[in-house]
Amino acid sequence: MAEKETKNNPKDLIEPVPEEVAKLEQELEKVPEEDKPVVLTAAEEARRDAETERQRVIDAWAPKTKLGQQVKLGKETNIDAVLDSGRKVLEPQIIDKLIRVESDLLLIGQAKGKFGGGKRRAWRQTQKKTMEGNVVTFSCMAVIGDKNGHVGIGMGKAKETLPARAKALRQAKLDVIRIKRGYESKEEGTEPHTVPFIVEGKCGSVRLKLIPAPRGTGLVVGNEIKKILRLAGIKDVYGVSRGQTRTTFNVAKACINALRKTNEMKL
Repeated sequence: MAEKETKNNPKDLIEPVPEEVAKLEQELEKVPEEDKPVVLTAAEEARRDAETERQRVIDAWAPKTKLGQQVKLGKETNIDAVLDSGRKVLEPQIIDKLIRVESDLLLIGQAKGKFGGGKRRAWRQTQKKTMEGNVVTFSCMAVIGDKNGHVGIGMGKAKETLPARAKALRQAKLDVIRIKRGYESKEEGTEPHTVPFIVEGKCGSVRLKLIPAPRGTGLVVGNEIKKILRLAGIKDVYGVSRGQTRTTFNVAKACINALRKTNEMKL
């Protein structure tokens, strides 16, 4: 005969008394600072992992160009001198070695949704009709910058998402440009925070105008343009755009075209 099931008796919860808690805190205070465990936030862990990956890529790099060899040996350490000389950057590790860049993806695609109501996303999916069936490809646009006057964008396309992202980041590093920043009203002891004068860029039907703004204004532009300007080191700007601005890659190229013109002298 099967035994009758009985409910388990509740377990006793053992809680530390205040005296024990105080004793543990005193013992922890006696531990030297270097022996205490270091607690990192999620952002700090991501930054540390990115720095570790950057150093691993640089250590495994075998340069094939003359410029790459000079950078690897430490003979060329200034990114501005490289860009101003007009020499072509053919290896992305050159940028990794000279400056520390951050990256982000622009939302150029759209998820599937009824009646065009899909949410914007980073991957742009396309299909090609063949005799064997549909061939799906993914493309994305990446932007990189050091928040100190250097920025670049790149497009990548592949049959999977991660290779497309890697191609976009590589192309963005190869197309890094230097921009000039300025002041809306210069104050003593402050850093440049906006575009030096009004600049206008264009790509396709998109026309984008960037106007200097006072300190504290912020980036009064679209969300995708904010990503580019933030990584370029611009903190305050007004923006005016017209054309088919939902075509994100044209907006991004128009923004880069406008930033290139900051290197030209104002007449």
